[in-house]
Amino acid sequence: MPSIREILSRRAEIRTELRGIIDRSPDGVMSDDDRARADGIEAEAERLNDQERRQATLDALTLRTAGEPLTAERREQADVGLMDVVRAGMGATDRSAGLAKEMSAEMERRSGRKAEGIYWNTNQVEQRVVTPGLPVAGPGSNIIGTDFRSDLFIDRLRAATRVRQLGATVLSGLTGNVSIPRLKADVPIAWVADNSPLIVGDPAFDSVTLSPRHAGVITEWSRSMSLQSSPDIEAIARNSMAKMLGQVLDSASIHGTGTNNMPTGILATPGIGSVAVGANGGPLTYNLIADLVGGVSDLNADDGSMAFLTNSKVRRALSKLVETTGAPLGLPVLFQNGTVAYSNLVASTGVKGTGTGLSALIYGNWSDLLIGMWSELDILVNPYESVAYSKENVSIRAMMTVDIAVRHPESFAAITDIVA
Repeated sequence: MPSIREILSRRAEIRTELRGIIDRSPDGVMSDDDRARADGIEAEAERLNDQERRQATLDALTLRTAGEPLTAERREQADVGLMDVVRAGMGATDRSAGLAKEMSAEMERRSGRKAEGIYWNTNQVEQRVVTPGLPVAGPGSNIIGTDFRSDLFIDRLRAATRVRQLGATVLSGLTGNVSIPRLKADVPIAWVADNSPLIVGDPAFDSVTLSPRHAGVITEWSRSMSLQSSPDIEAIARNSMAKMLGQVLDSASIHGTGTNNMPTGILATPGIGSVAVGANGGPLTYNLIADLVGGVSDLNADDGSMAFLTNSKVRRALSKLVETTGAPLGLPVLFQNGTVAYSNLVASTGVKGTGTGLSALIYGNWSDLLIGMWSELDILVNPYESVAYSKENVSIRAMMTVDIAVRHPESFAAITDIVA
């Protein structure tokens, strides 16, 4: 069945053709050929209407289907790994590479987006050249061997990712720009006397929009690593990409500026609540946290996945607060027994007045943070890129398409000038 776009394009073509036939017969009297063609166009238009209706229903059902496997061979899908995708991009014809291509084709069909390389149902990659001798600080030869222990692999230290854990709403399978209607003001309601007119009014609407934004990386792998490395490198690569994508999304969700192709994060969203410590910043106190919570509650925005997010410096500073007796106040008391998450992706580099190194504390309904995802990871393998080719390496580009928006700015409030 043709896609909605193809149906609309064909409908525009026959509309133009029918307009030409009608214009040739201003008195309404058509030639036999024109009449026959006009009848054919009318019949085709009816078929297109039926096709559009069926395709729209299918698209809607597809977007709302949860947990449906891409094919009936779920066990085989789980075996399609990053290395299979890379080898498929290099032209491999074995069974695993073939499965990678089949799954990519199915994801293209579902998303309505043509992959420039091969789609893989996982996350971002980290930029790192992996060969038996590079990088010097930790050559790839360390993971080629018969006794490689992936269960003891030592990953690098990374900032924790928290946004999705706190309840952000993820919209997946998007195919175009997304506009979500939002009610800004209700219809006015009033008590009236008998035989008195009701107040006439209209609700006020605006919308929240999500548009595709792209982030990605180019990395280099050696051909020998792609073909000969221990299978356990697959788990390492997947883990690294999952964490890196989580960091990209968390950082943009918190600090995204909305400029230079970056999404707009919570702290840059106009209209969120704000509590100031002082002209030059200052230490966080119980009263300031209470004001932060109260500001959201006063706007009726405290219904949902309510939680705090800050960094480890703020946690350490709050842990030192004590009562007059010297006993610690305790984090549960300070945060009113609410949910709290900590991540050093919440920056501690703010500047205000003469204050530097300032941290932030965010409170809000995290389900009102929207993360739109248009595609899975698009992996393009280029074994002929000049620099990589000269070293017998393979150049790999990985791209993801996402956007971030806040459903209701009133759902969030922040303190951004904390000395900790």
